[in-house]
Amino acid sequence: MTSKLSKQNKRLKKKAAKRNLFEIPKGPQDFQKSLFDDMANGPNIIPRPKHCISRKNIDKEALKVLYRLKDHGYLAYLVGGSVRDLLLGKRPKDFDIGTNATPEEIKRLFRFSRIIGKRFRLVHVYFKGGKIIEISTFRKQIELDDREAQREGLGPDGIFGTPMEDAFRRDLTINGLFYNISDFSIIDYVGGIDDLKAGVIRTIGDPERRFIRDPVRMMRAIRHASRTGFRIDEITWKAICKHAPKIKLCAIPRVRDEWLKDIKSGFSAHWIKYMLESSLFKEVFPGLWPFLENDEDQKVKRTLIAMMKEVDKVVINSEEEHSDAFFLAALSYPLLHFSKRWIALRPEKIRWPTHEIRMIFDEIFLPYDFKRADRDLTAQLLSSQWPISICASKGRWQKRVCNKVTFSEALTLYNCLKKALREPGIELSAIPQGRKTKKGNKKARKNGHRKKKHPRREV
Repeated sequence: MTSKLSKQNKRLKKKAAKRNLFEIPKGPQDFQKSLFDDMANGPNIIPRPKHCISRKNIDKEALKVLYRLKDHGYLAYLVGGSVRDLLLGKRPKDFDIGTNATPEEIKRLFRFSRIIGKRFRLVHVYFKGGKIIEISTFRKQIELDDREAQREGLGPDGIFGTPMEDAFRRDLTINGLFYNISDFSIIDYVGGIDDLKAGVIRTIGDPERRFIRDPVRMMRAIRHASRTGFRIDEITWKAICKHAPKIKLCAIPRVRDEWLKDIKSGFSAHWIKYMLESSLFKEVFPGLWPFLENDEDQKVKRTLIAMMKEVDKVVINSEEEHSDAFFLAALSYPLLHFSKRWIALRPEKIRWPTHEIRMIFDEIFLPYDFKRADRDLTAQLLSSQWPISICASKGRWQKRVCNKVTFSEALTLYNCLKKALREPGIELSAIPQGRKTKKGNKKARKNGHRKKKHPRREV
């Protein structure tokens, strides 16, 4: 066993000599100590007895990756939001890993892995059941991505760096914490532990420089404030308000994906408040902003926030996953509800003005693009509000209304707005069931419930 380890160490030393990065010590623990020798003020290292993170709460796939990297002489840290969530007592959705191994070295260690990304190269390790663990190499604080660095003639030495350099290039202090699998300690270079205890959202470094470099960080700061209930640091908040218009410089699909996560998170009401107060709502949703611009008595704004509170309750309490179309309809419905264009669509008889609403949807959600199926479903959910309101006012439910595939989600949307307006909603159990569908009849025939055929008369 010792001979195998000595061979591995010799091999690693040869590779390090070629790369001229550093001389690899005897083991990962010794290498960890060597990182702090030249630092006047070392990081805050929290030993295992003084924090609440246990390996029981970490996915076995993530542990497998961490231990394999460690056993081959590399640093292996749990990084980013997973450490933050574990310290807050939450279950992380993803477990991201940071290491000093290059993407090519990582790929050689894991058979089922792939290097992804053109701007920033990462490695995805694939496990059974579709589980993916993302591994990134510690990077230096440079203003260039991998492609730009290659054009400038920078090799791995100019791109990849130490854990400290990697920590200081992250966005928020609470996201700059590392969990070291070698001794189960937490390494804090950026003051993230203190901000977690104080409940503060703060950028690492100068917030204005951070937001100018990547304006999407403004939305992420608001996201974490709304999800954790933390307050945003005053300097960070002023920088968000000042640079809100710069969000338009980001790629449109990237911005769309960011706010879609937030309206589906179950914390969208707090998110909406921050977006409105910082003027980011005006910049991110230029088509929806006119509905709020002339809202002198704040009625539309209050309804929007109350509506999103009801949507959050649905997300938290419901076991079913709702479609993206439901959340798009929920965001736009309280704004449309008071508009003249919406009131003009009110039919006297039961009718679904789907075509007209589809045109309105395309206008108010410019410049964002969505799947055709999502656009059509959003239009159907919104157009169903008129037939539901007519049936509710008359107290009679027609089968063609109840038998719609979208009826359940449309009724949930209807109830959310009614509760936001402090009006009584409609329980699904109180609505009489519609007739059987054709699919139901086909199933009945397969089970043997077929119509009896009359025997032919013999002549």
